[in-house]
Amino acid sequence: MWWDSWSDVARVLAVGAAAYVSVVVVLRLSGKRTLAKLNAFDLIVTVALGSTLATILLNSDVSWAEGVAALVLLAALQALVAWVTVHRPAARGVVTSRPTLLWRDGQPIPEALTRQRVALDEVRQAVRATGSGDLREVAAVVLESDGTLSVVPRSKIGDWSALDGVAGVEPRDPADEDPAGWRG
Repeated sequence: MWWDSWSDVARVLAVGAAAYVSVVVVLRLSGKRTLAKLNAFDLIVTVALGSTLATILLNSDVSWAEGVAALVLLAALQALVAWVTVHRPAARGVVTSRPTLLWRDGQPIPEALTRQRVALDEVRQAVRATGSGDLREVAAVVLESDGTLSVVPRSKIGDWSALDGVAGVEPRDPADEDPAGWRG
């Protein structure tokens, strides 16, 4: 329908402005995590926040107060899940995926690339983005839980401790005699 009434337009403008301010306040109060790089859970919350905002704006059956309550609920649930995953590390695997090793010591790991649905060209692109042109000089490429690719050159791999907890990397034993700390 092209036109209903001025009162409907006025409602959208008034409630829209109030809802916009409310979203900004809720996001500021919920902290940086809400706006960080998105893992699957963060993406769901972000989409739900957008959907809730749209509902507040366009559905006259939903009051501004009900919409704000929904926004606060979503932010509170995200904060609760974040708190649980920080204080109960085993719960993190339920909410976010574990980082995965895709490249090791200058060579791709075909099974990991296939399982994670990452093309070799995507790995090459990530390596080029670091300014490197020699794949043999790459110690590791990790698919992070937010979907980004981290590239670690051989010259900076050190004792591999930054890769603890990455799928495909065996846990390090401090008593291990291997000077590189690598047992993957």
